[in-house]
Amino acid sequence: MDILPILAALKRQKTAAALIAIEIALCCAIVCNALFLIAHRMEASRIDSGIAENELIRVATAGLGNAENPGLRMQEDLRALEALPGVRQAALVNQVPFFRSSWNTSVRMARDDQQSVADVGAYYGDERLLDTLGLRLVAGRNFTHDEIVTFEGLFAGEEGPRVAIITKTLARTLFGDADALGKEFYPSETPARVVGVVERLIRPNISEDPDFTGLSMILPIRMGGGYGFYLLRAAPQDRAAVIEAARAKLREISPNRIVLSATTIEELRSSYFEEDRVMAGLLVAVVVALLIVTALGIVGLASFWVQRRRRQIGIRRALGATRRQILYYFQTENFLIVTAGIVLGMLAAYAISGWLMQQYELPRLPWLYLPVGALTLWLLGQIAVLAPALRAASVPPATATRTV
Repeated sequence: MDILPILAALKRQKTAAALIAIEIALCCAIVCNALFLIAHRMEASRIDSGIAENELIRVATAGLGNAENPGLRMQEDLRALEALPGVRQAALVNQVPFFRSSWNTSVRMARDDQQSVADVGAYYGDERLLDTLGLRLVAGRNFTHDEIVTFEGLFAGEEGPRVAIITKTLARTLFGDADALGKEFYPSETPARVVGVVERLIRPNISEDPDFTGLSMILPIRMGGGYGFYLLRAAPQDRAAVIEAARAKLREISPNRIVLSATTIEELRSSYFEEDRVMAGLLVAVVVALLIVTALGIVGLASFWVQRRRRQIGIRRALGATRRQILYYFQTENFLIVTAGIVLGMLAAYAISGWLMQQYELPRLPWLYLPVGALTLWLLGQIAVLAPALRAASVPPATATRTV
């Protein structure tokens, strides 16, 4: 179909066509960025933690502060929890992934270095922790019993741990492509030698930077003094029973103890990303509402033009135009308006993306979202104009002989 007559007709309706094009441009810009934000947030919520999430239970307690030798009491609690039916492994740990607060430390390559190499999430645990978390050791070994230091000892000024297990991400940050095993770094004033490397272990607080999120290490420190969490590993189907048994056992051992929470790591993940899911839901609602408003605008304008052009359409029908040609005319007209809006919308989408980068440190909008937004709006435009176009195609040739 020759589009020159369509362009000539649009020039006579510049204001209405421009308003619809601007509405489509705004819709395109917002939809592209909203879809990217939704995908970005959902991708973050699916991050691989490196641990056996579907098998782990975290138990937080309070009330051991006044007990005699709380560190020894915690070890007795741990042995009792390990003996519960369904518990495969158990450990004491200072922190777990998907927790809003975290234990971090700066590491250096030499004692005299003034600047740290990285800020690292520090997990404290003994030789039980590696298996309890379900971490995959890709090089080296686990801690041995004689390498473990006590949490109380560190507070008393004793020397820090001499060995460490680190993630592949941290190994690459500290030592590049060289083999990390046997090399030393300084997580404190005491140098620590790398005895093991695990595939992955994220730090509790998740960052937009995936490398930062993967900077973690495990130090051989046996928790005590009332600090830390009990971490239990059980088969997924046994977790509910293990939680109830753990609560009962801890109350039996120490009636004055308060069990603050006993929850699975999967529940911690769900809670951690709840705000992201709410935001994604709101953005989906905004996108749907915006598409509906845009579609209604297209329907309204097309219906208005059909009503104004009934005599003109009748004349074209009388001169031999088929219903299909009339239908194609309005579809092509709509396609041109939507295309103009999409071009403006793509420019606006990148402008909004640049603003979001500056204000919220988000990555640049990937170009893939632009054709997705364009195809969505082209399809929306053709669906929205279909009913008015069909009404236009049904105008009889006799309309040409009627006076308005």
